[in-house]
Amino acid sequence: MGGVKKIGEPKRLFSSTWSRYLLNVLSAALLCLALVYLSVSRAITPYTSSLIVQIGYNIILAVSLNLAAGFLGQLPLGHAGFMSVGAYAAALFTKSMDLPAMLEFPIAIALGGVVAFLFGIVIGLPALRLRGDYLAIITLGFAEIIRVIINNLEFTGGAIGLRGIPRHSTIAWSFVWVFVTIYAISTLIRSRHGRAILSIREDEIAAEASGISTTYYKVIAFAISAAFAGVAGGLYAHTTILLPSNFGFMKSAEILVMVVLGGLGSILGSVISATVLTILPELLRGFKEYRMIVYALVLILVMIFKPSGLCGRYDFSLGSGIDRVFAAIRAKILGKGGNAK
Repeated sequence: MGGVKKIGEPKRLFSSTWSRYLLNVLSAALLCLALVYLSVSRAITPYTSSLIVQIGYNIILAVSLNLAAGFLGQLPLGHAGFMSVGAYAAALFTKSMDLPAMLEFPIAIALGGVVAFLFGIVIGLPALRLRGDYLAIITLGFAEIIRVIINNLEFTGGAIGLRGIPRHSTIAWSFVWVFVTIYAISTLIRSRHGRAILSIREDEIAAEASGISTTYYKVIAFAISAAFAGVAGGLYAHTTILLPSNFGFMKSAEILVMVVLGGLGSILGSVISATVLTILPELLRGFKEYRMIVYALVLILVMIFKPSGLCGRYDFSLGSGIDRVFAAIRAKILGKGGNAK
């Protein structure tokens, strides 16, 4: 049931769910083609191209952590651990296989996501029995255990890192996986399962009393969040040498800062903050020793004047936005017609 349409209410262009999905897919495809064209035509330098790829996997990390921290209402501090699991799983796959890049790379990224998903279930089952600071500490501990194990395994390259990984990550692939992440998580949140997840955030005791299996939804949301962190790790792995030291506590804290700065429970906020916090250090490189001071000052000012984050819990819908623009234009035209009479 779509609800009763009010008399005199203008017909919306994108009233159905499928029309909105189609609009989002077409818009994403056009933007992806534009970025690919700019990259192929050399309008984008290799440095800018690598920065866009970096923005891509940081968006995936921020949006995926927002599922657990913003929508589920938990406080995990081990996101870098899932990123590392996905990164090494994807990298080892591409190093051991000899398939065409167009086939090998998406399989590697998907494998990284699946492995991270399984780790998310294994870690989430005991960890999500705890709440608040205790959950943060135990997830941080699991992430450190994963990092130490990787650091001492021979086939992962140990402390010297895993080298010789094919550089498959491109603007197009980065954009595709960003779109998949945002689409999957936003669709999940708008489903009945998403409403169950949101109810746990609002009041876990009331949700459980209403018949919602809080343990099931907490573990599933946590595992999906971990899976997309593994996807981001797979993209990251194909841009650089993998070092266990890159997946420590500071990486988890950096991802959490992106989520909090953008707004807990806002996908749009995660996209904006991940983009800004990736570009900002690059723009401040000329300041040398003052770079991190300016970076920290910007974060402090945002938290003072906008403690709920840049977007709070607001999320943008392209279809609704276009409908509002057309409604405003229509109202203005009708208003002018009325004045003319």
